[in-house]
This record gives sequence, C-alpha cells and structure tokens, in this order.
Amino acid sequence: MTSAMEPISTSRHALGEGVVWDDRLGVLRWTDILASKLWQYDPAGGDVRHWDLPSRLGCFALTQDPDVLLMALEKQLVRFDLRNGSIEPLAPIEPELAGTRSNDGRCDRSGNFVFGTINEHGSERIASFYRYSARGQLTQLALPKAAITNSICFSPDGNTLYFCDTPTRRIMACDYDGATGDVDRIHVFAEVPAQFGTPDGSTVDSDGFLWNAEWGASRVVRYAPDGRVDYVIEMPVSQPSCVSFMGTQRDRLAVTTAYADLDPGDISRQPLHGAVFTLTPPRGRGLPESRYGLAY
Repeated sequence: MTSAMEPISTSRHALGEGVVWDDRLGVLRWTDILASKLWQYDPAGGDVRHWDLPSRLGCFALTQDPDVLLMALEKQLVRFDLRNGSIEPLAPIEPELAGTRSNDGRCDRSGNFVFGTINEHGSERIASFYRYSARGQLTQLALPKAAITNSICFSPDGNTLYFCDTPTRRIMACDYDGATGDVDRIHVFAEVPAQFGTPDGSTVDSDGFLWNAEWGASRVVRYAPDGRVDYVIEMPVSQPSCVSFMGTQRDRLAVTTAYADLDPGDISRQPLHGAVFTLTPPRGRGLPESRYGLAY
C-alpha cells in the first residue's frame, strides 16, 4: 500500500520538472521552467531554497563536483556553480531555431548528458534529441524528430534508452551505446490511452521498471520491462510532470507537478497544483543518479 503523499513545502510551481536526487549531498533538486528557477529541498532539516537563473531551465545533471551542475538552459548548455551562482557557457542549443528550447534530459550510465528540445509554437516536429559527451562534444542523436521531447531515461545496464514525443502518447525504446551514442532497433515500449493523458518525465528503478508521470491524468505509472502496466499511483492533482527516487535508501518517490495551463477555478479547487510530492510506493527502489562524466 502506498504511504500518504504530502507536499514537501508551501511552494507551488507553474511548471515543476526535472526532479533529481543528489545522493552525495542528500538533497532533492528540480526546476520551475517557466519561472527560470532551480529549487532545492533538504529533507534532513526541511529547508527549501532556490536560485534565480537568466533564462528558463529545461533540465540539469549532477556532475563529479557536487557543487556544480550541468544545465540545459533554454538555448545553451552551461556549467552552474551552486556556491556562487556563476555560469560558464558550454554550447548553444539550436541557435538556428527561434521557436525551440531545452526540455527533458538525464545522464546516461556512461556519464554523457542526453536531452531534448521542445517546439514552443506548434505541433510541427522540429525538436531533436541530443548527447553532450563527457568530452564536451554536442551531437544530435539519430532519433525521430519530435514536438515535445520527454521521458528520457536508461535501463539499469545503460543499454536501453527510453524517450517519447509527448503528443504521440507513446513511450519509445531503443538499443543505446553509451560509448558512441549510436541507437538501433527503435520501437514502441508502451502506449498511453487518450483517457490517461500524455507521458511526461520518467525514471527507471533498480528492477528495470519504468516510472512515468502522466500529464493530465492525475497518475504515475510503473511499467514492467515488457511495457505492461505494473502499478498505478493516483495523484491529487491533474498534471504530474516528473519523478525521481530519493532518500538514503532511494525508496521514496518525489513527483513534481504543474499549474500551467489550468484555469483559476481549477487551481482554487485543487490548491496543491504545482506542489512537489513525496511518498513511499509499495515496491520499487531507485538507482543512484548518473553524473556527468567530465570532472572539473
């Protein structure tokens, strides 16, 4: 039985996303994309803080230096120092496409940062998936173009990459080579029926099961490695956006949510929209979050 879920603070986020547990420092971090903020929660003392950023933060990765993050700001990859807020530009993101920005992303098991972009101005599939290697080289992955890249995560052995183009309601999978970024055998992993919203952020647990936040459906779903639905967690808000295991045993689940696109009536009836929730699911334990492999 799932333990009672609770918001970790009074903060509410227009578009909470990209939640990551830092096992070295024992803190949880996430982004409010639309507010251009990075948030952090320390469960040991209950402290919550944030950093204001110069542009919207789509996603980020831990690095070998616990005080430094690799960030995908809306149009550039940067190195962000948590101690003083300094930002070092690393690489532009789709400078030729004015209507796109960074979106979902996560490090692979080999320490490379895999992320994607989103078309902010329509349904045309002009967004792409990228790999920023541990050597600092940005390349486009040979995956289909998308409107909204999402659900990027990796099997425990790192040989399978999961991803999606959210409007298609299909979570995809492919063979993945962490050393080269080569992909092969792209196929449908799971289809989300229309009544259950669309697939958003995902993570994979130590048993190889994929956990997906299903936007618009008030639920988080655990999928077995063969794509069948294994377990469903009902959420008290309609727009869960991303998931991460947390805690010293990585047996707690953190779920970001959003109030973007909801009318004021919906928000007043459900004041928890935009909260970050934690709960203990009846099964599943997370893996250590992979870190970007370039040591600073």
